[in-house]
Amino acid sequence: MITSTSNQQIKHISQLLKKAKIRNEEGIFVVEGRKMFAEAPKEWVTQIYVSETFVKEPEHEKLLSGREYEVVSDNVLKSISDTQTPQGILCLVRMPEYKLEDVLQGERTHLLILESIQDPGNLGTMLRTGEGAGITGVVMNKTTVDLFNPKTIRSTMGSIYRVPYFVAEDLPGTIAYLKEKQVGIYAAHLKGNMQYDEPDYRRAAAFLIGNEGNGLSDEIANLADTYIKIPMEGKVESLNAAISASLLMYETNRQRRNAKERNSHENMV
Repeated sequence: MITSTSNQQIKHISQLLKKAKIRNEEGIFVVEGRKMFAEAPKEWVTQIYVSETFVKEPEHEKLLSGREYEVVSDNVLKSISDTQTPQGILCLVRMPEYKLEDVLQGERTHLLILESIQDPGNLGTMLRTGEGAGITGVVMNKTTVDLFNPKTIRSTMGSIYRVPYFVAEDLPGTIAYLKEKQVGIYAAHLKGNMQYDEPDYRRAAAFLIGNEGNGLSDEIANLADTYIKIPMEGKVESLNAAISASLLMYETNRQRRNAKERNSHENMV
C-alpha cells in the first residue's frame, strides 16, 4: 500500500492533474470516481488506484473484479484528488486519437466547432449535451481549454469516452475543408437575420461557438454560410456558450428526429 505523498507514482499523478503539457506528452489523463471509472473502456485504462477504505467495501468487489489495482492510504488519495469529496478510486487513462474524418458521417454529420472556449465546465457540458443531442463530434482550435483538464473531464460525465473530437492546428483551413465536404456552417451571431430554428439542419451541419467573453472572431464568423440568432426577451444580451450550443444541437436533433418519424410513417402507409 502506498502511504506517502513522496511516492513517485503519487507525484506523477499530481503532475498529470496539474499540467496539460505532461498529459499531452504522455497521452495520459486522470479520471476520478466510480461512474467515470466504470464507463472507461478497459483497454484505455493503464493504472488503477483505490483508497484503503474503498477496497474494503463489499459493493466495490464487482467493480474491481479481475482488475489489477494499487491500494493507497485514504490521506494520500485525498491529497491528489481534484475533488473536495473523493470517492476513493482514481485511474490513469490513455487519450483516444481521432482524425478529422472520424467526426464526419456524411449527411448525418452534426458538429460543434469551438473557438477559444476558456471555461472547462462549459467545454465538458458541451460534450455531454452533444452526446445527448446526437452530435458526431467536436472540432476545436488550439486555444480552447484543454479537453483533458480534470474539471472538463468531470463535466463530461463519461461523454469524453464516446464523443470524437479533433483539435485543429488551422481552424479556418479545417472549416474550409468541411465546406468542401458539403457541411453547412452556421454561426449564432448578432448580425443574424434568421431565427435559430428556421434553417434546415437535416443535412450535414456544424455550429460555430465562440469565446465566452468575446464571441467569435471576425475571421471565423466570416466563414459561416449562415448567421442565425437566438431571440432574447427582457434585458438579456446573450446566453452562456454551452446553453447556446445546446439549443442549436437539440434543434438539429428535433428536425432530424421528426424527419425520421415522418419517413417511417410514410413507409408504413
